[in-house]
Amino acid sequence: MRACANLRGTMMTSLPAGPPEVPPLLAARRTVRFYRPAPVPEAVVRALLESAASAPTAHNAQPVRYVVIGTPALRRRLAERMAVRWRRDLERGGAPKAVIGAELGFSLRRFSEPPVLILVGYTMEGMDVYPDRARRAAEETMAVQSAAAAIQNLLLAATAYGLGACWTCAPLFCPGVVRQALRLPRTFVPQALLTIGYPAHSPPIPPRKPLDGLVTVL
Repeated sequence: MRACANLRGTMMTSLPAGPPEVPPLLAARRTVRFYRPAPVPEAVVRALLESAASAPTAHNAQPVRYVVIGTPALRRRLAERMAVRWRRDLERGGAPKAVIGAELGFSLRRFSEPPVLILVGYTMEGMDVYPDRARRAAEETMAVQSAAAAIQNLLLAATAYGLGACWTCAPLFCPGVVRQALRLPRTFVPQALLTIGYPAHSPPIPPRKPLDGLVTVL
């Protein structure tokens, strides 16, 4: 009991006075969509990937995979093939031609112009295998969650290095197109494209819902 009391006292004295605030690194992170043309050093890109790979994963199976799309030609090819699929989806949804043209033009620029483009996905190789559908689905959800945790680590690391980044989910709508454009195996399940570079703008703080409406204390 005395040891517990001492520990409690140590913890209380180490807490800052007043209400705690969001750590500066978390508060500084923004979604950045426009970048300066300055290249990002390879050592920094590797540091971002090391940070992503240090995130927790289900069973420590480490199912997350990363593809650094390094050449402008390859980035352009990927952007163009995704745009073909998106055009079809927009047309099916009845979007006006002017809207389709504007959306596709922005999409081509956002994926072909950033200094760094990283595709994040996962593989079920190494994850637990179950005979029933429900547990197989849960296991795949854990792989998705592992990828999301890795992406958040990478985004925070980018902020720490003075970089901007944007998490885009376009690959979810055309995984086969992405795999074919980059010649990836069928075992790779695309989840997100991350655009990264030195910011060319300063995004405002986005509105957030009040915490009391998000939290239930039982």
